[in-house]
Amino acid sequence: MKKPDTKRLYNIKEAGTFLGRSEWSVREMLWAGKLPYIKDGKRIFVDILDMEKWIEQNKTQFGF
Repeated sequence: MKKPDTKRLYNIKEAGTFLGRSEWSVREMLWAGKLPYIKDGKRIFVDILDMEKWIEQNKTQFGF
């Protein structure tokens, strides 16, 4: 089985780094339902595929 080049699940701090946002900003996104998460006991993880999807869905173009 081939090892993936990048990991799939990120903790909140890592998700913030990936998205260029603070940890609290990521928490607010999770609480608002803007970004799904995985909960394992007390630990919370965000799937990189969901973060990439959020980025794509929130892209805008400057219109004239």
